Amino acid sequence: MYSAKGSLPVLRSRSPSISRRQSRWSVLVLIVFAFLLVLNYFPFRFIPLPYPSIPTQRGSCPATPPRPSLTVPARQGLDWRNIKTRYPVEKYAKLPGKRRGSKERLPRIQYDFEGNGTEALYRSTMRSRRQAAVRAVFKRSWRSYKSQAWKSDELRPISGGNKTSFGGWGATLVDSLDTLWLLDMKEEFEEAVEAVLEIDFNPTGTINVFETTIRYLGGLLAAYDVMDCKDTRLLDKAAQLGNMLYASFDTPNRMPITRWDPLRASQGEEQLAASSAIIAELASFSLEFTRLSQLTGDMRYYDAVVRVADVLSEQQNRTRIPGLWPVGIDVRQLDLTQGTRFSLGAMADSAYEYLGKTYQLLHASGSPLVEQYQKMYDGAMSAASQHLLFRPRLPDNTDVLISTGVNAESLDKVVQDYSTQHLTCFVGGMFLLGGRLFSNSSHLEIGRKVTDGCVWAYQHAPQGIMPETLTMNPFDEAGREQQYPGFAHVSDARYLLRPEAIESVFYAYRITGDPQYQDIAWEMFESIETLTRTEYANAAIRNVMKENRTEVEKMDEMESFWLAETLKYFWLIFAEPGVMSLDDWVFSTEAHAFRLVV
Repeated sequence: MYSAKGSLPVLRSRSPSISRRQSRWSVLVLIVFAFLLVLNYFPFRFIPLPYPSIPTQRGSCPATPPRPSLTVPARQGLDWRNIKTRYPVEKYAKLPGKRRGSKERLPRIQYDFEGNGTEALYRSTMRSRRQAAVRAVFKRSWRSYKSQAWKSDELRPISGGNKTSFGGWGATLVDSLDTLWLLDMKEEFEEAVEAVLEIDFNPTGTINVFETTIRYLGGLLAAYDVMDCKDTRLLDKAAQLGNMLYASFDTPNRMPITRWDPLRASQGEEQLAASSAIIAELASFSLEFTRLSQLTGDMRYYDAVVRVADVLSEQQNRTRIPGLWPVGIDVRQLDLTQGTRFSLGAMADSAYEYLGKTYQLLHASGSPLVEQYQKMYDGAMSAASQHLLFRPRLPDNTDVLISTGVNAESLDKVVQDYSTQHLTCFVGGMFLLGGRLFSNSSHLEIGRKVTDGCVWAYQHAPQGIMPETLTMNPFDEAGREQQYPGFAHVSDARYLLRPEAIESVFYAYRITGDPQYQDIAWEMFESIETLTRTEYANAAIRNVMKENRTEVEKMDEMESFWLAETLKYFWLIFAEPGVMSLDDWVFSTEAHAFRLVV
C-alpha cells in the first residue's frame, strides 16, 4: 500500500535536512530573481525582458520613460523594425530619469500674472471676445477643410479643392489635432483622431523628413500630450511613424537622409545623406524625437539626436563665423564648416530655435545633454546678436532690431545684406525664452526689440501685414532710397498666412506681462482676417503692399500651419495666462505643445 504522490507517508519518508536545504534554495532563487528583475528597471539591464505593447489607455503622462520600453503592436503592412539595418548602432544613448533628490528647477518663464493683481473687467471682457473671434475663424476654416478636403494635405480656400503637399497623409488633419483640443472642439477632435488612425504611412515617393517630423510626428505627440496621454492609440500611431522616420538615419555616419525615399529603403536599396543639404533639416529633430523617447522608453530616437547634437557642438566654433552654422552643409562628409551664407531665416531657423527648447525639455530628466545645449545656445546667440541683427533707419526713429542674413568668407569679412524675412520674426520669441531660461537680461531686451521690429513692419505696411521678404536701411547709413517709408525694397510681397510674428508677440506677452501685446495681436488678427478671408476659409495673399485693398489678389493656398500655428498663437494670447503656461509646456517649431515633465 503506497500513498499517492504528496501524501503524508511520502513526506515522512524524506530526510528533514534535505527538506530544509530545498526550502533554502527556493528562497534564494526567488531573491535572486527579484534582484535581477529590479535591475531591469535601471539603465543597465542584465536580463532582457519582453517589451510590452503600448496599452490602449493610460491614466496620465509618464513622469519617467517606461522601462522596459513600449513597442508598437503588430499590424498589417510594413513593419519598419523588421527592415534590415545596414549600419546598426551597437549601444544607444540613454535618456536618464530624474535625478533622485534633486531640487534644481528651471527659472520661472512666464510673468507672474496671479501675483500682480486681478485683471481689469474691461480687459477680461475684451480678451474673451477676441478669443471667441479667433475660435470662430478656426472653426470656419476647419469645417471647410472637413467638407471640401477631408484627409487631404491642404484645403484650397478659393476653389474649395484640395492639394497634396506633404506625403498625402492628411497634413492639415494631423497638424491641427492639438489646436482642436485646446479650442474645446472635442467632438471634432474625436472625429479627427478616428480619421488619423486610418492613415497608413506606407512608402510612396521621396518625402521631406523634416516636414514629416514637425507636422505629422509632432502633431501626433502633441495631441497625445494635451489630452494627458489618455488615448494611447495616438502614441501607437506616433511610434509607427517614428519607426519609419528613424530608418532615414541608416547611413554610414548615422546622419539622416533628409530627402528620403522610404519605398526604396523598404526594398533594401541603400541611400546616402546629401552632400548639399541645409542646417535646419539636419538639426530639427531634437524636440520630437526626444519626446517620443520620453513617452515610449525607446532610446533609438534619443540616440539619433544625441549623435546630431555631438556633431553640431563639435563643429560650432570651426565655421567661418564661430558660434553659427552656415545654411548650406555637407551631411554625407559631415562637414558643417564650409558654407558662407549665415541666417536665422529660411533653411536655418529651427536649428537655432531648438537649442533652448530642447534644453527646456531635457532639463527635468537630468540629461548630460542639458549643458551641451546651453553652451550651443550661448555660442549661437552671442554670434547672432553681433552679426545677424541690426537697427534699421525708420521714419519715426523707433529703436527696434531686425534679423538679417550675411555672407562671410571669414570672421573679418562678414557682409550684412539688410534683408529680412517674415519667417525670422520667430527670433524675438527665441531670445525672450532664452533670456528667461538662462537668466540673461540682455537677451530679454534683444527679444523684445526684434519682436517690436516685426510689429513695426506690420503696422506700417499698407494693408497692416508684413510681407514675406524685404530690405530695410541700416540706422547708421542715411540717404538711401526707399521703395516705401521704412522699407527700402520689398522683394517678395506675399503673405502666406505665416505664424512667426504672432508667435513672438505671444511670447512677449506671456514673458513680460505687458497687455499692449494683446492689443497689437488684435490689430494683426483683424488685418489678416479681413484681407485673407474667402468663401471657404482664409487664403495666402500675392501682394500685401498694394495700397488699394480692392487690388489685393488672393492665392488658392492655405498651408496646414494656418490652423496648427497662426490661429493657435492668436487664440492663446487671448486665453487665460495659465492655459498652456510656458512653465509647463514647450512649443515645437510647428507650435505643437509638448508637456514638460517636472
